[in-house]
Amino acid sequence: MEISLGPLVASFLIGLVGFALFLYGKKQARFPQLLAGVALMLEPWVLTSTVPMTLGAAGLIGALWLSLRFGY
Repeated sequence: MEISLGPLVASFLIGLVGFALFLYGKKQARFPQLLAGVALMLEPWVLTSTVPMTLGAAGLIGALWLSLRFGY
């Protein structure tokens, strides 16, 4: 098994953003941020390649933005 730096760094950064969103959602009692944070923390376990991981994270953040933009 070969470990490359790209997926490792991407999963760390995506997990960090997810953790920050989770803490914000928990503290402010905001369900969309809480849910997006959990999804971002779990995503690197499902997607292991750099490009799909990054695109998935962008999609989740975009879905969060749309959810907040349209009033949820």
